Amino acid sequence: MDGEIIRCPWADRSPLERAYHDRVWGVPLHDEQGLFGMLCLEGMQAGLSWSTILFKMGALRTAFDDFDPLIVAEYDERKIAELMETEGIIRNRLKIRTMVRNARAYLRLREEHGTLDDFLWRYVDFTPLVNAWREAGEIPARTPLSERISRDLKRLGFGFVGPTIVYAFMQATGMVNDHLVSCAFRRVEE
Repeated sequence: MDGEIIRCPWADRSPLERAYHDRVWGVPLHDEQGLFGMLCLEGMQAGLSWSTILFKMGALRTAFDDFDPLIVAEYDERKIAELMETEGIIRNRLKIRTMVRNARAYLRLREEHGTLDDFLWRYVDFTPLVNAWREAGEIPARTPLSERISRDLKRLGFGFVGPTIVYAFMQATGMVNDHLVSCAFRRVEE
């Protein structure tokens, strides 16, 4: 064990998960396209493992125009049919259509509420919520806050944004830091 970096237990299942854990998970994200992209990826993950999404992430980014909501909002039935034939992505018609719907909801959100960044980060007073979990089993799948954000996003027309998906999104984008206290990558500013 000497010299070995301690990570959250899930991060040692594969090199992709380790890299994601070390560089992305729990790191505050404020880039508009990055936030929209992560919302898309979390929605795509529903019913699948996150390792599947990590494995397909490059193909998904390419197929969905780097998750540019301005472009995705313009996808029509022809484009959806093309995506259904695209190798290497999640070929689920409902998820693809929902991504288009979410891009359109994103554009409405921007008109009504300003940036997605400000809209989401205001729920945590623009400061990551830092938890002090000792065991992975302590980490919740959803919280009252993720339930509230989920309801608000659904009211704005977003889909695949249930409370569990929203909580995973919050973890991924650093709105909440759920690295275990023993994790060397906890990224806590104390």
